[in-house]
Amino acid sequence: MPAHARSAFGDRLGALASLLVGKYRLSKRLVKHALSDMLGVELCVGSVINLEEEMADALASAVLQATQYVQAADTVHADETGWVEGREDGRGKRAWLWRVASARVALFHIAASRGGKVARALLGEDFTGFLVTDRWSGYAWYDAGLRKVCWAHLTRDFQGFIDRGGRGGRLGKKLMRQRNLFFTWYHLVRDATLTRQEFEKRMPEVEREVGRLLRRAAARAEKKTAGMAWEILQWEKCLWTFVDVPGLEPTNNFGERCLRHAVIYRKTFFGTQGPQGSRFVERILTAVTSLKLQQRGVLTFLTDTLHAHCRGLPTPSLLPIADTPQLANAA
Repeated sequence: MPAHARSAFGDRLGALASLLVGKYRLSKRLVKHALSDMLGVELCVGSVINLEEEMADALASAVLQATQYVQAADTVHADETGWVEGREDGRGKRAWLWRVASARVALFHIAASRGGKVARALLGEDFTGFLVTDRWSGYAWYDAGLRKVCWAHLTRDFQGFIDRGGRGGRLGKKLMRQRNLFFTWYHLVRDATLTRQEFEKRMPEVEREVGRLLRRAAARAEKKTAGMAWEILQWEKCLWTFVDVPGLEPTNNFGERCLRHAVIYRKTFFGTQGPQGSRFVERILTAVTSLKLQQRGVLTFLTDTLHAHCRGLPTPSLLPIADTPQLANAA
């Protein structure tokens, strides 16, 4: 009997079990009940875990190819959020879920550290694209001329200036007016009612005014506001990268949207029990999110992946369809 025929479960059933966990965020016990209710298939929770492990192994090749694709992208959005992996001293052991995403492929990785070494490993030492992030120091190693700091985070900081009041609050209102002004222009460019050339011509005055207001806040505002203004000034060069690079967004909202599903997953499952569970989570999240960005069917992809893996055949690619032949030939 061939090896792939020795399992009690077929490829589509194994793919469906992983889909219910990775996309629909059902617990292993709920997956067990769902398969029983919908398909009349009776299996134990341990079998669900085994199917997850098999899927993690099957996705390894596709995720490796996706990693190389993201590392070669022109623009990457990066972020990280808290995670729990296993237990230590009776409490959940702190870990971090990292996400780096190009326009069509999102890569997830769970690590014990939030340091810059993880970001370097994910992006690769040869990465030369534009990097869109928040102000977390884990990205400080990257060339400031190629880095873009998110203006959604800055908007919340300026609102914090206003809410704390005092001299910093007054400066915060002026900063917010400048922010609203150039966002209005940016949206006009996006809607094709203002030319890109006119936008670039108007922006230097805004850049100078924002810099001047931040320096006043750092020198004269209340302690907390002054400290925040000083921190923002450390990344002043990264605030305006989007002005000189057409197509580069002023915010990291795209990256935040890619991470939202994973955050809800974490709140539902409270993390993973160990490295083996983490490998399944990061690979299934990579597959589900990337396929959503490409508007491809997840169940069909997972079924085909498991089918090929069990028979020792090349597994399907997570790369955009138009890019797959070129990269496959290069490999």
